[in-house]
Amino acid sequence: MRRREFITLLGGATAWPLAGQAQQRERMRRVGVFMNLPADDSRAQARVGSFHQGLQQLGWVIDRNVSIDYRWGLGDADQNRRFASDLVAVNPDVILAVGGSIDSLRQSTRTIPIVFVSVIDPVGRGIVANLARPGGNATGFISVEFSLSGKLLELLKQIAPDVKLVAVIRDTTVGAAGVGQFGAIQVIAPSLGVEVRTVDARDADEIERSVAVFARTPKSGLVIPASASAARHHDLIVAIAARYKLPAVYINRSFVAAGGLISYGPDLIDSYRQAAGYVDRILKGEKPADLPVQAPTKYKLVINLKTAKALDLTVPDTLLSTADEVIE
Repeated sequence: MRRREFITLLGGATAWPLAGQAQQRERMRRVGVFMNLPADDSRAQARVGSFHQGLQQLGWVIDRNVSIDYRWGLGDADQNRRFASDLVAVNPDVILAVGGSIDSLRQSTRTIPIVFVSVIDPVGRGIVANLARPGGNATGFISVEFSLSGKLLELLKQIAPDVKLVAVIRDTTVGAAGVGQFGAIQVIAPSLGVEVRTVDARDADEIERSVAVFARTPKSGLVIPASASAARHHDLIVAIAARYKLPAVYINRSFVAAGGLISYGPDLIDSYRQAAGYVDRILKGEKPADLPVQAPTKYKLVINLKTAKALDLTVPDTLLSTADEVIE
């Protein structure tokens, strides 16, 4: 073997372990995740799974080049503040904040980048300066636009045309966002021949008592817009609607999968995948202040025919033909 060829071969051989060492020394980045559901909730697991998949598709592998710290919120304000402080204390490179957890996190940090999902009216809540240029340490994906709440009432009338009185299960803790959603329903209600009232969703007992009184009125129905309280009392609300035989329309598919009648709303699983894209961009050097807040791009109409039958409702063919999913 010629001397030059030997030196070249030797150089290549010594480069191989060096390359392996460089890969092993790949920088580990740290991501915080603050969910608004308990860890054993199937909805939480599906959404986190979508986020993980999104990261993996972008080259992030858990325990190789990224680690994830979780906090699982249960809706208690004091607990959320404590969890937010704990998460900020580990100093992650970026935090994924779900729903109302953004408020607790922003009380703890104005410097760590935050990507939020399932947040209503981030401008009105003071989370961002505007949607195009957030301007601070947070950006992300809104869950609904206010006009969607009016669409929910329209769907309820389509599937249950005899309904004359509708209770809107409202979360008073979301302030202007709750007012905005209810306002959209109030605007469209007269044209549909419907009177609307509110049911506050602060706790389970209040929901139980209020709906029990409301259900005494014939031709009644329920509208459940987006809120942390509705998510927290998810199973209870579906059970109460079934108990009192109230046709109800929901913002999220998970209610219909649990036995609810009909839902129309954004594809939350997709929003977590998109959030992974923003986390990736921030880890690679971009700033939340420069990443525009985005509205949902995918919406799903889901109908539970078994529940419709139990309520003696005939689902119009126009709804069935446009449904993304029909549960039988």
